[in-house]
Amino acid sequence: MMTEMITSLFLLLGSFLMLLAGIGIIRMPDLLTRMHATSKAGALGAGLLACGFAVYFPEVSVVVRALAVVVFVIMTAPVAAHVLARAGYFVGIRLWEGTVKDVIKERYDLKTHQLGSSARKRDD
Repeated sequence: MMTEMITSLFLLLGSFLMLLAGIGIIRMPDLLTRMHATSKAGALGAGLLACGFAVYFPEVSVVVRALAVVVFVIMTAPVAAHVLARAGYFVGIRLWEGTVKDVIKERYDLKTHQLGSSARKRDD
């Protein structure tokens, strides 16, 4: 009885977070904010679903696989989101008009295509 309740809690929370990630894709105004919503909620939702499976099937092979899924998702989702967002920015994806500050624009040299660690004086 207790196992089913814990499993249900993990699965419901994970499903809810995955739903939030899906809603974030639809509702957010630009690529960067969509990726923000999907990377955090999606990674945590997938992790909670895997934990639910591990609790419900208490076999060593299932638990090890679930932990491997959790570690893999937690390690790769933020990196993948960062790389995709950076690539999207550099190919010219427009930012939302409500974006307050564009830090990369201050540090990116359009001629050399290099990103510096401090703000540069722009010629354009």
